[in-house]
Amino acid sequence: MLGKLAKISDRYEEITALLNQPEAIGDSSKLQELSKEQAKLVPIVEVFLLLSKKQQELEENTKIANDPNEDHEMRDLAKEEVISLKSEVAELKQKAQLLLLPKDPDDEKNIILEIRAGTGGDEAALFVADLFKMYTKFAEYNKWRIDVVDSNPTGIGGFKEIVASIEGKNVYSRLKYEAGTHRVQRVPVTETQGRVHTSAVTVAILPEAEDIDIEIKQADLRIDTYRSQGAGGQHVNTTDSAIRIIHNPTGIVVTCQEERSQLKNRNKAMKYLKAKLYEKEVREAADTEAKLRKSMVGSGDRSERIRTYNFPQGRITDHRINLSLYKLEEILNSGDINGIVDALAANYQADLLKAHS
Repeated sequence: MLGKLAKISDRYEEITALLNQPEAIGDSSKLQELSKEQAKLVPIVEVFLLLSKKQQELEENTKIANDPNEDHEMRDLAKEEVISLKSEVAELKQKAQLLLLPKDPDDEKNIILEIRAGTGGDEAALFVADLFKMYTKFAEYNKWRIDVVDSNPTGIGGFKEIVASIEGKNVYSRLKYEAGTHRVQRVPVTETQGRVHTSAVTVAILPEAEDIDIEIKQADLRIDTYRSQGAGGQHVNTTDSAIRIIHNPTGIVVTCQEERSQLKNRNKAMKYLKAKLYEKEVREAADTEAKLRKSMVGSGDRSERIRTYNFPQGRITDHRINLSLYKLEEILNSGDINGIVDALAANYQADLLKAHS
């Protein structure tokens, strides 16, 4: 591990030298590329330098503690330092191991969020709205920008589906664990006998595709315009501003009608289409698209779930890590899912460490 860290430190020094050369300064794309690589190496180099320093201190104190010619008091002090430094070195080594784990190339990307009602009818549609509110609050907390791309509202305040783009720092790395079937158990407002109903909602997290990730030929597209229905009766106008794009080779269809401007709707729809095509391309490299889609969001059936929201008990349970939190209303209203996301990320890192140990 130390050998890997030393090589990374050498590369960091090499990049620093290159950034000061006229060739890099005069080439904006090269400058940006090197700066981005350097920024990724900074945390690893910082840990390496601190680890090297602490290991040197550990060796020096161990030598003093074991030297019979040293003063008794100095030896005792050195022994105390050795205990403390061993603990620090172990922590830094673990931190370095985590930093050296393979990175998900999509972690820094923006995302397209899809939330769709599964089984449960109106109750499922209402929970789509609840989840969207939760993710909106989470985005605001992280100072991310969230923008609705498309929605299919119901008449009682829910959504059959809602699609939004979320832009900001490390959006995909924080939200990728949300993909899957979310099950809700509660008494619907329309239930007169107080019975608890179980519904399901599917969430998909699609990393946004950059131009270099996916190429779309205009000849492969069919672009239709139609009159916007608006969100819940809002934004209705008399112009054909809504956009539907069909990608003929794959049959993927995306729509956007949230903006009054046809151009803005078109731009949003294209961004959404790129994300869908990028997801398809990346996932097919590992497996078939059908198998991936099932593993990611399931069928929307009640029996398939990554997380359960139990209102009578005020409990959220993430079944992947057997984590239960008894503050359901607080989490839904505040959007503070950091505790769940952090636990899932830690579990993922632990699995990676096992795989690479």
